[in-house]
Amino acid sequence: MHQLAIAAMNFPDWSPALIEINLESVGLGSFPLRWYALGYIAGLLVAWRYAIMLSDRPALWGGTAPLSRTGVEDLIFYVTLGIILGGRLGYIAFYQLPHQWDETMRDPWQLVRIWEGGMSFHGGLIGVCLAVFGISRQHRVNVLSLGDIGGLTAGFGIFFVRLANFMNAELFGRHTDSSAGMIFPEGWAGGTPSAYDWQSGTWVYTGAELPRYPSQLYEAVLEGLIPVIVTSILVWRFKALERPGLIAGLFLLLYGLGRSIAERFREPDPFVQGLPEWLTMGQMLSAPMWIAGAYLVWRALQTAPASRQKS
Repeated sequence: MHQLAIAAMNFPDWSPALIEINLESVGLGSFPLRWYALGYIAGLLVAWRYAIMLSDRPALWGGTAPLSRTGVEDLIFYVTLGIILGGRLGYIAFYQLPHQWDETMRDPWQLVRIWEGGMSFHGGLIGVCLAVFGISRQHRVNVLSLGDIGGLTAGFGIFFVRLANFMNAELFGRHTDSSAGMIFPEGWAGGTPSAYDWQSGTWVYTGAELPRYPSQLYEAVLEGLIPVIVTSILVWRFKALERPGLIAGLFLLLYGLGRSIAERFREPDPFVQGLPEWLTMGQMLSAPMWIAGAYLVWRALQTAPASRQKS
């Protein structure tokens, strides 16, 4: 144990909130501006600016961008709703009701207490897909081209939110004896599913913590950063946007691969029962992404680029 303590890093002693906003002067009390919320905000802002930059360069699309700046703003608005509603409903459908039925029935109001955590990426993805379909019908544009915008920009949000998961000391990894291990706080404070005591401003440790992989950082790179880099190179260097659906399909494949690898380091959800040891819920939910991604890539490669069709 002494060797483990020397090899493992200690979790940084920082607050899961950037600042405490005090509104007591207007009778609204105070609340923390958490890194988790900032992760979503940062991801959406960067995605919005990147999508605007793509819409301003019709040559990347083979002649005409699918959306104007106004259309991109409509897309980002509905995608935001899709992420929030889809992410929460997906968590309830995929995790909470199947595996925590009794606990949920004892306190049904926890279904709407989103600030206590509980968001599913795969549920958010479904919400985003519905938003993309809606905008494609409203603006009468190719739904696959809108999917390509999503495939290019989704990685930004994933990257920032996974970093926020790390700063919240949540969704950490499996036990490891390697030097890559980190001692995360695992004690619950005040009966809430958090190891941070907001009253004292300290992390709560049980004293029995073991070194764990900082898997949130692995996910930030594998699920977010790498898909952004790979798809951006294909777009800016090889004009991949001229083949509608190609970037969307590649994102699904890259995310599915990254998530499947990261799940080998991430601690499985303790309440998910009945799965074999070699399979996790995250890997199982990523299987449809592999299938859809492979189909979209295959379909895109069967058609000529947009610039060649016009020549």
